Amino acid sequence: MIKRTVYKAGKQLRYGYTTGSCATAAAKAATMMLIEQRVVEEVRIDTPKGWELTLKANNQKWNEKIASCSIIKDGGDDPDITNGIHIYATVARKDEPGISIAGGSGVGTVTREGLGLPVGEAAINRVPKEMMRKEVAGVLPADVGIAITISVPQGREIAKRTFNPQLGIEGGISIIGTSGIVEPMSETAFQESLGMDLELNGRDQGLIVFVPGNYGEDFCIQRGIGESRIFKTSNFVGYMLEQAMKLEIPRILLVGHIGKFTKLAAGNFHTHNRVSDGRRETMTAYAAMAGVSGERLEQIYQSVTTEAMVSFLSKSERNDIFPRLAESIQERIRRFSFEQLEVEVVVFSTEQGLLGETAKAREWMEAISDETN
Repeated sequence: MIKRTVYKAGKQLRYGYTTGSCATAAAKAATMMLIEQRVVEEVRIDTPKGWELTLKANNQKWNEKIASCSIIKDGGDDPDITNGIHIYATVARKDEPGISIAGGSGVGTVTREGLGLPVGEAAINRVPKEMMRKEVAGVLPADVGIAITISVPQGREIAKRTFNPQLGIEGGISIIGTSGIVEPMSETAFQESLGMDLELNGRDQGLIVFVPGNYGEDFCIQRGIGESRIFKTSNFVGYMLEQAMKLEIPRILLVGHIGKFTKLAAGNFHTHNRVSDGRRETMTAYAAMAGVSGERLEQIYQSVTTEAMVSFLSKSERNDIFPRLAESIQERIRRFSFEQLEVEVVVFSTEQGLLGETAKAREWMEAISDETN
């Protein structure tokens, strides 16, 4: 366990270590058992971040030809789906000197170009491989060769709840980590995973759909839009728009709940509540422009949620406000992208359904709405 912490969002959060660090530690410990023919209880490794880790080995087995053990993944205080799983390394003697690394059960296989690994190879990234070679070479006699196999018994099931299937990694998780350390709640890592999904699956499509999260995805799927068209932005709308520009994706249908999209209408392209808000100020301004006044305007301003704000509006007021709000988002994005993106916008409420849309949004949605049939 890493005792180092970082202060974020008013909380002290603990760092963890990557699947790459686990694989490296397991490989080194197994190699030591094979060479020294003794149990290894813990093992020390260096990480690219410059931090030294001492990790406990588990499930040790060895004989004169083969050895194996596991390291338990610790994601610290990061919401990491791989936290607590066992990463195994099995090492076997080879006839020739040198170190080879392969993936076993529960480690995914690369099936598409663009991931930085050859198609057909195990999804063990470059940095973890370098870590393993360095650490194992430090305890391996020069005239001895070993074959390292990394496996993750729970990997196949866990991978179904990751981006791996969309990225073209099948059959298990990836062994990853550029620093060897998991920074709790790392926005950069999350952004990169979203951006990679877009690059691999969206760049050749003339029209894609951006949604902030599950509400938007469900809204689209219920209207017959295929999942292959839909890409989540989470709170990073600005980042994903920039990725779309980089990939020269020409048209984007932006579909989302009024809660996030009220922020976009105010020009906030990072929608996390600690970074931006202004929902009640924006909704109050739009309501005032639609003629709402007095007590109802005050009720809108004092509301905690945008769903509550919408409930104070009549149907005719909603029909005035939300198409205008959608057009404001469209204009904001056009300026944000320097007119490089053609964008249409759909705004909805979980309680009221469709609230507003821009001129061509329905046409675009209908054009791709038969893809789940």
